[in-house]
Order: sequence, then structure tokens, then C-alpha cells
Amino acid sequence: MHAALGDPARLAIVDALTVGDAAPGELGVLLEMPTNLVAHHLKVLQEAELVVRTRSEGDHRRTYVRLVPATLAGIASPSLSDVPRVVFVCTHNSARSQLAAAIWSRCSRVPAVSAGTRPAERVHPRAAKIARRHGLETDAWRTAQVNDVVSADDLVIAVCDIAYEGLPAEARPRVHWSVPDPAPADTDAAFEAAYSEIAGRIDRLVPLVSPTGARGSRSRA
Repeated sequence: MHAALGDPARLAIVDALTVGDAAPGELGVLLEMPTNLVAHHLKVLQEAELVVRTRSEGDHRRTYVRLVPATLAGIASPSLSDVPRVVFVCTHNSARSQLAAAIWSRCSRVPAVSAGTRPAERVHPRAAKIARRHGLETDAWRTAQVNDVVSADDLVIAVCDIAYEGLPAEARPRVHWSVPDPAPADTDAAFEAAYSEIAGRIDRLVPLVSPTGARGSRSRA
């Protein structure tokens, strides 16, 4: 691992992936790095088991790179200060984004809400069931359209490939988590897996996010 991180370019890639996932092309644009060089550095990081790739559930030609969670503990992470609110977005706002907002609200003083690009009429019953199993309150859960919720200064986190890829560039979420949709399987196990994936990511992100008016502090309720 230390050998793989001994190159400044690979350190920059790891830093870029600390809070969310990215396609190789997005990394190239962000880091102003040619695609062949990105591919080389990602190969080294994959061989060191620092990153993995997943196929997009939206555009199946696209892959996203994510850090392996076990490696994150030893990596210094950038902080996100003066965040007034977090908005979790998925396609139907019926499962992943609802779970994410509820988990976040239990862990952080920064307010959180959820929304969808094509909101369903109701929250998925299994999402509510799993939430209640983990002690989350679901009575106030309602689906909402992303355009009616998101403000310019929100920290927007897409927990869905389709929503992330479907939003226009000017409204593209700041953070992307490629969380598999549990609805097609429609089993408790699939929804539990989504819950665990989201909860783990939130546990890692919450200490990095400071609310508005608390510059320089780290928030954990």
C-alpha cells in the first residue's frame, strides 16, 4: 500500500476518492491528467487493493472507482466546512436516499433531506421496514422532486448512478456514491446490504463535515 501511494499522482487520486466515487474520465478532468496516465495509476492502486471498480447501473458502458473501505482509516481526509445542509438524491427517492438522510440525521448536527429525479408515489415498504429495524423514524418520510428541494449551497450526494448521470452538469452532485439499487431484488437482504453500504459511507464522511457557523470544527452528534 505504501509503495502504491508513493507517487503524488496516486495520492491525488486517493484524495479525490475519499468522499465519493468517480469515473476514470472524471478523475482525469479533475486532476488534469491524461487518460492513459489515469489508467496506469488506477491499475497500480487496484493491484495494491486500494481501489475497486463497479459497473454503472445507469450507463452500463461506464465504471466507477471507489476506495476500499478498510484503507480509509489510514488516509488523511480533506474536510468540508460550512455545510448548511446535506441532500441525498436517487432516482425514485423511495429507498436509498431516504435511508441515507435518516442515517445521517442520527449521526450529524448538519441537517439532511432527500429527493429524487423521478420520485415515486411512495417510499418502498422494505426500505421503511429496514429503517425501523435499525431504530430509524419513518413516519415523516415523503418523496420529493429534486428541483423542489436542492439549493445552491447544499452538499448534494447522489446515492444512485442513474440520478448522478441524469442530472445536468450544472446540477451534478458534489459527491457520488455508487450504491446498488435494492429494489430489483426486492428482498430484505438487498435492502440490508444497501443500508450497510450507506451507513458505512456516512460514518466515514460525517467527521469531515462541519455545519455552517462551525468552521474548523468536526460534527458528530
